[in-house]
Amino acid sequence: MTVTELVSYEDALATYEPVMGLEVHVELGTKTKMFCGCATELGAEPNSQTCPTCLGLPGSLPVVNATAVESAVKIGLALNCEIAEWCRFARKNYFYPDMPKNFQTSQYDEPIAFNGYLDVQLEDGEVFRVEIERAHMEEDTGKSTHVGGATGRIHGAQHSLLDYNRAGIPLIEIVTKPITGAGERAPEVAKAYVAELRELIKALGVSEARMEMGQMRCDVNLSLMPKGSSTFGTRSETKNVNSLRSVERATRYEIMRHAAVLSSGGTIVQETRHFHEDDGSTTSGRIKEEAEDYRYFPEPDLVPVAPARAWVEELRGSLPELPRVRRNRLREEWGISQHDMQSILNAAAVDLIEATIEAGADSAAARKWWMGELARRANEEGVALAMLPVTPAQVARIAALVAEGSLNDKLARQVFEGVLAGEGEPDEVVEKRGLKLVSDDSALGTAVDEAIAANAAIADKIRAGKVAAAGALVGAVMKATRGQADAARVRELILEKLGVEG
Repeated sequence: MTVTELVSYEDALATYEPVMGLEVHVELGTKTKMFCGCATELGAEPNSQTCPTCLGLPGSLPVVNATAVESAVKIGLALNCEIAEWCRFARKNYFYPDMPKNFQTSQYDEPIAFNGYLDVQLEDGEVFRVEIERAHMEEDTGKSTHVGGATGRIHGAQHSLLDYNRAGIPLIEIVTKPITGAGERAPEVAKAYVAELRELIKALGVSEARMEMGQMRCDVNLSLMPKGSSTFGTRSETKNVNSLRSVERATRYEIMRHAAVLSSGGTIVQETRHFHEDDGSTTSGRIKEEAEDYRYFPEPDLVPVAPARAWVEELRGSLPELPRVRRNRLREEWGISQHDMQSILNAAAVDLIEATIEAGADSAAARKWWMGELARRANEEGVALAMLPVTPAQVARIAALVAEGSLNDKLARQVFEGVLAGEGEPDEVVEKRGLKLVSDDSALGTAVDEAIAANAAIADKIRAGKVAAAGALVGAVMKATRGQADAARVRELILEKLGVEG
């Protein structure tokens, strides 16, 4: 049934309870592929990083990448999963042109990690537990480029190009158990879960998890059940959603679409769907297969994986501080609210601020410059904060110059401008641009005398006790010194010269 109008989000949630299942694929950052020695570097010439094994040629045999197994165990431990004492790979059989073997080497009923959970913190501080069904190892497929047509998809294309460089790159697929109880916050929970998972993966150092580059992708499964029911509805699966915002939008859209179909007496079709970034909608892809359609069977060319318990415990002891624990620790150390920490997290500034503090800045100054001046610059240029050509050490140095009285905020912003323009280190920019704050009494005294002489009426008001009027004279001195005077010392000198106590 085709739906032309969606029901409102509020109406959908008044009648139905959303049930989500999130499947996240993470490309591991190994140097070689999952089952062969081919390189995994991005940007290589198409089909230049292939061999008989990843091309599925007859007679070739796979060998398991040990680093990928280690990464899988680390991910499982960080997700509070049980680690299998013995597990096998399986063949998942289906045909698609970007999969040269006509089967994907994956894991089916024997995943390496299972039965875990991840606690995610929502923007208001509420913690929501997402239970993990499994995390299993598999290989990625190649990449199809469909040429011609209006959508970039295979329908309507004139021809397709295949690049098998990505075929065989190690993947970890992390599958949640059905997520219930989120209610109207389901889209927010979905976004927060993927965000927390991305931070965890990065903290473990097993992948850069850059969603915009396809290193981490989310499939959003969604169904609705009537309020008060415990029977799940038919699900749809929106494939390969590649940004946090899109995960949230896809979830919200599918809730409204499902509700519209069900409320009009229609039937939900179990299918895969495509998400469209331009308008946040989804469209039908293909009928979704069930597990039996893939004809899974154990991979005969690979021995089982049996992680030694001592090794697993060694890996457990090597895990870094996990992201949510770290954020809570930093929030307490920095003395900021949950809302402020969420803003810092949204700006991807946690690491930058922490590094700036480690370089010598106090936490307030580090936050001020990264979340203020530098965030503004990044926004103007349309880049991430980390992409700005300024280091935490340089930010710390500028903060130190302000703290010691060599710069004021206005001059500091000019120093940032010079550093970002490639004019050198902060001290070099100060020297080249002549930006150092003037605080020497002899130099300031002349400028103060001239300001008093030029503004006699204001000087008389100050002598008469209207000390607030001193601001006008301070402004005159600042103008005369091109903003490089120490404003606090200027005010003191004005009051001293006029015989008034501040």
